[in-house]
Amino acid sequence: MSQVPIHDTPILGMATRPRVSKAIEYGNTPNFWVEYPSGLVDLTRSQHLTTDGVEPSLVSSTQFDIPVTGDRTIRVDKSKTAAVIIDMQNFFLHPELRVHKTGLACVDPLLKVIGPLRKQGVKILWVNWGLTDQELKTLPPAVVRGFMKGGFGGFGTEMPGNFGRLLMRDARNSELYGPLQEEYLKGEKEGTDVWIHKNRMSGIWGHQTALDLYLKENGITTLFFGGVNADQCVSGTFIDAYFQGYDCVMVEDITATTSPAGALENVLYNAANSQGFVTNTSNIINASG
Repeated sequence: MSQVPIHDTPILGMATRPRVSKAIEYGNTPNFWVEYPSGLVDLTRSQHLTTDGVEPSLVSSTQFDIPVTGDRTIRVDKSKTAAVIIDMQNFFLHPELRVHKTGLACVDPLLKVIGPLRKQGVKILWVNWGLTDQELKTLPPAVVRGFMKGGFGGFGTEMPGNFGRLLMRDARNSELYGPLQEEYLKGEKEGTDVWIHKNRMSGIWGHQTALDLYLKENGITTLFFGGVNADQCVSGTFIDAYFQGYDCVMVEDITATTSPAGALENVLYNAANSQGFVTNTSNIINASG
């Protein structure tokens, strides 16, 4: 008797997702993607699959094509795309508060890709922990416990030096790390960058979160993700966005974690083969022209 299962999860044992043999449309009438045998996956929702299956030409004034892993290229609508940068804050990155070498290594490529994204009209959303005293009263016990060590510390407690209360709004430990804070302020002044507070690991854990409201109000459908930690707040937001129907793209070289080996790889594997796509800053910069 054959030991091969009749049906397995589609990504089981998949190194890369095979290309389609003919053009195919996914989704429904208002919300759809079209994938072509060339490897192009059109996320713009601008043209349904035609009867002849001919691939549409790039409209460079409103769209751009970005190579992703798995021998694919995604086409996105510039006006409907945002970068979601998660928790690149002093609390997670500042050397006086913790050792996060891989997180610090994300700073330079992040600074390099922000300009090209802004040039394309892509909004930069800095999604960060930033609690209020009222929120401290309503946080679930599991969330509270996760940020304590041995029963001490936790949200709202005073940190050493002048870092302020732990992950509270306007505290120094809640500011973006080093040059990222300056970059955000520059973008805020130019109208390209937005600071969005979150109060869970995920920035979009429910409808009516600040992030979800911003995305809906601005008609954004495609999200580029980066930040720390990859397998916690980044993946939490990524997966919730995927569940809610956003196009999710993980940017590998601006995403990091302090977790043991395998954690980041697992996030990237699922992002690329099941939940969306994976790319890097070089691909984005080159595509931006």
